Amino acid sequence: MSQDSMPSPTMNVNFLKNRSRPKPPTAIAAVVTLGWRAMLKIKHVPFQLFDVTIMPVMFTLLFTFIFGGALAGTPTQYIQFLLPGVLVQTILFITVYTGVGLNTDIQKGLFDRFRSLPMWQPAPIMGALLGDLFRYTVASLVILTVGLILGFRPQGGPLGVISALLLVLLFAFAVSWIWIIIGMKVKTPESVMTTSFLFLMPMTFASNIFVELGTMPAWLQLVVSNNPVTHLSSASRGLMHGQQVWSDVIWVVGASIVLTLIFAPIALRMYHKER
Repeated sequence: MSQDSMPSPTMNVNFLKNRSRPKPPTAIAAVVTLGWRAMLKIKHVPFQLFDVTIMPVMFTLLFTFIFGGALAGTPTQYIQFLLPGVLVQTILFITVYTGVGLNTDIQKGLFDRFRSLPMWQPAPIMGALLGDLFRYTVASLVILTVGLILGFRPQGGPLGVISALLLVLLFAFAVSWIWIIIGMKVKTPESVMTTSFLFLMPMTFASNIFVELGTMPAWLQLVVSNNPVTHLSSASRGLMHGQQVWSDVIWVVGASIVLTLIFAPIALRMYHKER
C-alpha cells in the first residue's frame, strides 16, 4: 500500500468524533435487564429451582396427607384449609433469596462492576426484586396445580385466587427489603439464610397456617393473632373461598406499605453507602 493511500491521523480522529455515543439505558430497561439476569441465576444455583418447584410440592403433599386425617377427617377436606397457608409459607421462605443473591454479588465484586455502569444505580436491587416476583409466581402456580389435583376447590373462583396471590406477592415484596438489608450487613450468603430463618420459622409455624386459631391455648392465641403471617394466611384463605375478610386484607396491605416505607429507604441508603 502506497503512502498516499494510507488514512491520515486527522481522518481517524474525525471519524471518531462523528460517531454518536449510545444513550444510557432508561431506568425501566435497566431494571428489566437485571430482572432477567436474576431469573437466569437459577441455572447456576439449582437449589433455587428446588425451592421454587420441589419444596412447594413436598410441603403440600406432606402436610395434606400427614395432618389431613387427624385435623379435618380427610385430606380432601383439610387441603381446603391448608393450601392457602402453605402458599403463604412457601413464598415467605423464598423471599430469603433476595438477600442471598445481593450478598453473593457483593462478595464476587459484581457490586463494583454495576457501580461503573452508566445506568440507574438502584436498578440491581429493583431488578433482583422483579426476578424474585417471577419466582414467587412460579412457586404459587406449582402449589395451586398440586392442590387442584388433590381436590382443592376455591369457592371464590379465579378472581379470588388471583386476589389472594397478588396480596401474598405484595407482602413478600415488602418483606424482601428486610433481607436486602441483612444481605448487606452480614459477610456470607449462609449467614443471610441462617438469620432469615431465625425469624421466618417461628413466624410461619406460630400462625394459623396449619390449624385454626381457636384450637390453641389462650396465651398462644394472643401471640398468633398479632402475627402478620396469621393475617396474611386468613386473608388469602378467605379470598380464595369467597369469604368477607376485608379487615385482614386491609391489615396486610397496611403492613406491607409500612414495611416498605421503613425498610426500602434504609436498604437503598445502605446500598449507596456500600458503593
